[in-house]
Amino acid sequence: MSLNVLYFAWVKEKVGTGEEQVSPSDDVQTVADVIEWLKTQSPGHADAFADASQIRVALDQLHVPFDTFIGNAKEIAFFPPVTGGDW
Repeated sequence: MSLNVLYFAWVKEKVGTGEEQVSPSDDVQTVADVIEWLKTQSPGHADAFADASQIRVALDQLHVPFDTFIGNAKEIAFFPPVTGGDW
């Protein structure tokens, strides 16, 4: 499996890049599995994903929960929760 991974805001800063192509092992099946696998890739990844409750994810540009299966997805994006203000 090959995934294009996008990182935004402080997640990008901690990982050290905004985008990378990764090929996790076949046992990586869900978004949560991707996160656990990414944590092993570098100290920056481990730091970025240390508290996954502070991360939101989009799979092929659709917001999804961590238990979502990756399937044939091509892109996964990680970003902090977004807060809004007054209009």
